Amino acid sequence: MDERGLEQRAANHTPQTPLSFLERTARVFPDRLALVHGERRETWAEVDRNVRRLAAGLRSHGIGEGDVVAILAPNTPAFVEANFAVPLAGAVLLTLNTRLDPGTLAYCLEHSEAKLVLCDCELIGLLGEAAAEMAARPTIARIDDPLAAAPTDGPADLAYETLFADEPMTYEPPADEWASLSLSYTSGTTGRPKGVVYSHRGAATNAVSNAVDWALPPFPVYLWTLPMFHCNGWCFPYTVAMTAGVNVCLRHVSADAILDAFEAHGVTHLCGAPIIMQMVIQGAEQRGFHSPHPVRMMTAAAPPPAVVIQKLEAIGVDVTHVYGLTEVYGPCVVSAWNPKWNGLPVEERARLKARQGVNYTLQEEVSVRDPETMAEVPWDGATIGEIMIRGNIVMKGYLKDEEATAKAFAGGYFHTGDLAVRHPDGYLEIKDRSKDIIISGGENISSIEIEDALYAHPAVAGAAVVAMPHEKWGETPCAFVELAAGQTADEAGIIAFVRERIAHYKAPRRVVFEPLPKTSTGKVQKFALRQRARELAGG
Repeated sequence: MDERGLEQRAANHTPQTPLSFLERTARVFPDRLALVHGERRETWAEVDRNVRRLAAGLRSHGIGEGDVVAILAPNTPAFVEANFAVPLAGAVLLTLNTRLDPGTLAYCLEHSEAKLVLCDCELIGLLGEAAAEMAARPTIARIDDPLAAAPTDGPADLAYETLFADEPMTYEPPADEWASLSLSYTSGTTGRPKGVVYSHRGAATNAVSNAVDWALPPFPVYLWTLPMFHCNGWCFPYTVAMTAGVNVCLRHVSADAILDAFEAHGVTHLCGAPIIMQMVIQGAEQRGFHSPHPVRMMTAAAPPPAVVIQKLEAIGVDVTHVYGLTEVYGPCVVSAWNPKWNGLPVEERARLKARQGVNYTLQEEVSVRDPETMAEVPWDGATIGEIMIRGNIVMKGYLKDEEATAKAFAGGYFHTGDLAVRHPDGYLEIKDRSKDIIISGGENISSIEIEDALYAHPAVAGAAVVAMPHEKWGETPCAFVELAAGQTADEAGIIAFVRERIAHYKAPRRVVFEPLPKTSTGKVQKFALRQRARELAGG
């Protein structure tokens, strides 16, 4: 075919960006409710104006193309605004985990070269501790929130409200859809955490696929139980904008807060780790609650047990299981439900839902391959390989780490490090985590980081950490410790020692003093310890 005159033009090609979702919804549905936070209510026209005022204000405060603007905050209106305003200003949004220790926060800010931090008033003290460890700290804008329970003192150069310009910025899409939109740091499986960079194209693609693969209807009422710092809230700020839904902000997550939101705001959708499911179940049992309307929940991390699915269905909540990583914008694999399974017993339905599933519609390929030969494993439900992903919902790479980026993308696929089988129907099922990641309450915890802290204890001669099943948190760290000759220690002392060195939530919940099983070459047999941990947990 003669291709002359068929090149890309302004009329037939526009860079993809999630910012266009907000622009369209504010224009088409300006008066629809967009945001709920306590007594605060805002329409999409009001959210759009705030975003454009903040973007203009960031520009006037010296934020330019490619600069990094960080946010350290719970799920509040400021976080919704930042998801759009920072990239609209041409900058890159760094979403900081509110559970990080000061040292790791300082590292993320210095490594990213953040120029400005938007910090919630309850976390300003934590940020102050991190700033004290930095050679030169960024500018800090304090976000005051009337719903904050315990504001803290700390360094602040200006108030968040003063960043808003009087004249809103005109909507400007990026010149290049490959431009960096945001930055998220991994939990640090080995050594320092890695900075995962997202593009405008990738975020827009994942946001659309969220709606497609969850069959999200127009005007959903979305409850923010999933932290927005997790992969930009799995890109759901953009999905909710695209569908002209309602962001129901939830500053402090609890069973009562979730169920109250169900009743008061007509919540239709929420995302969260297994701990959120447990909260809903326990709260419902205490209150005798049943949702007055259908609610759909998307969950990742540990597969939902049959009893959990059964209890949620009994109160009107339907569960969808997904899989992903920070490097793929959150979820990009879904346990797509086949209606022919509806009549199966709940135990069988739970088994099917527990499988990680198939690729998102807009993710090109998710496969299970031999990491040595790169050959795809048989679809027999038994042959184990590594989950590998390629497509538009994959990060640009790791910030300032070309070697790690090249390694992660070797052979034309992103290597997840997770080991799985593929069933005859094409669905993936994880069998192990080769990175020894522990997923507790939706947070990724590195066993290596905990082991490093344990080895700093003078009484510890050997240590290994594995995941222990936990009814509430899904998994918690369990430490197996060998004591040095002539040394003594107890469980409480070891846990306290570790908590002084890393974030509290990463510390082991259980410490077992016994010899570590090893191979003939001296390598710790973690598979044996995982089995031992399951036995200790009663499983």
